[in-house]
Amino acid sequence: MSIWPRTDSDGIAFNGDAGPANPTDIRIFLHPLPAMPELARAWTELEGRADASFFLSWTWIGSWLAQMPAGIEPQLLATQRGEDLVGLALLCPRKRRRLGLLPSRCWMLHETGDRSYDRLFMEYNGVLADRRVADEVTDAVLHWLAGRLTANDELVLGGLTLAAERAARRVAARSGHTLQLRVADSAQWVDLGIVRAGGGDFRGGLGRNTRSAVNRSERLYRSRGTLEYRVAETVDEALEYFAGLEVLHQAGWQARGQAGAFANPAFRPFHERLIAEGVPRGAVRLVRIGVGGQSIGYLYNFVHRNRVLNYQGGFAFEADNRLKPGLLSHVLAIEDALARGEDCYDFMSTPAGHKPLLSNAEQPMNWLTLGPDRFSRRMEAHCRRARGLMVDAVKRSLRGWIAPAKGI
Repeated sequence: MSIWPRTDSDGIAFNGDAGPANPTDIRIFLHPLPAMPELARAWTELEGRADASFFLSWTWIGSWLAQMPAGIEPQLLATQRGEDLVGLALLCPRKRRRLGLLPSRCWMLHETGDRSYDRLFMEYNGVLADRRVADEVTDAVLHWLAGRLTANDELVLGGLTLAAERAARRVAARSGHTLQLRVADSAQWVDLGIVRAGGGDFRGGLGRNTRSAVNRSERLYRSRGTLEYRVAETVDEALEYFAGLEVLHQAGWQARGQAGAFANPAFRPFHERLIAEGVPRGAVRLVRIGVGGQSIGYLYNFVHRNRVLNYQGGFAFEADNRLKPGLLSHVLAIEDALARGEDCYDFMSTPAGHKPLLSNAEQPMNWLTLGPDRFSRRMEAHCRRARGLMVDAVKRSLRGWIAPAKGI
């Protein structure tokens, strides 16, 4: 099957204005996925002309499609300008009943509606678009989708980049739709350009208490033996580190009375494939931190366009609170990225105590829905907020009964 439909007989096309099409107009097509080899060629070719995130790379998207749960049928949205392919995205339709009564349809951008599978967490989400026309393509895609939402439908936009969120807000203002906030978060990172401009000493730029905690922890570990920081060089070594990460990660979360990421049945098989695909490309970096042959921490990072993204970690916490394996592991990884000449060490949106201590840059990252302004959507949003407040209150009341989290 070709990426492009043979005809426009289904009417699924968008032109930049209401007049006749011309070669410079942006045209949009939505149709079933082509064969994976054909989609891989088209996606990777466009990726080379785009400035998109790791989560829109074929390394992530190809693994995401390959492990897709049964019964989910993603649709390919392809955008053309003249004869050029300038945009690609994947949309998953999901039928549900709003408030348990009203039938509605969600169009989910790089999400599935499957609770477990979506907990793999797409971040820095948007449309894969040619960098020359990226803003125009994103605006056109969201405007086209917004115009096809019926009364009870909505477009689900999770983990958006700042540029994609701005486009969604522009489209909502133009279309008269409402944009509702599902989850508000932020991404924090270490801009290594700022560190280099300040002399290149990352630790020296930390707050006095944080710097003292890192150095004290390192001294205590070094008193036990050689401190090791090793990046896995092969897929087998990376998978070995991933298995070690699982042990420490699950132990830490279970001590808090929570399940941990590996309790999700979709998590391990997806990431084992991603590691197998990403390590040879240099897109996945598994790190082991050890002392005297004993592992004290593992980091699972992505590397994309000279940016390191911290996705997951597992650390060997001990009774001595002066030992901070997570904090030390991240500092060593940041110093390693600095030495490699990389631009950024990104903690992304996951809540963690070390993020504000180590980061020097931040931006919002939100999970939104776009749809017609209907009473049922407003009621559902109100119920969602009330439920969220109730859950937060319960968590606060239980803090004394649950083992405290050692975020660093």
